[in-house]
Amino acid sequence: MPGGFVEYGETVEEAVLREVKEETGVSIEIQNLLGVYSDPGRDPRGHMITVCFLATKTEGDLKADTDAEEVSSFTPHEALEMNLAFDHHEILKDALKKI
Repeated sequence: MPGGFVEYGETVEEAVLREVKEETGVSIEIQNLLGVYSDPGRDPRGHMITVCFLATKTEGDLKADTDAEEVSSFTPHEALEMNLAFDHHEILKDALKKI
């Protein structure tokens, strides 16, 4: 679940395309907005808001790129068994309902 921060002057859509490419080496096409996650207690670093999209891969091979040391892929069900950060279990469950 790649993520990052929106840069000044950048749309959230531009940010997701950039962050996914920087972290995974993969280009994507946004399909739908999954949701906005904004509970003030969701991240111990402070009040962080996540705008989450469903997307499909358009090109590239999965590899750690400029913003990540390593990258792996998992099925959604394997990921639900993992100790994910913040409210990512909720986000993943919401994604599975939509797809």
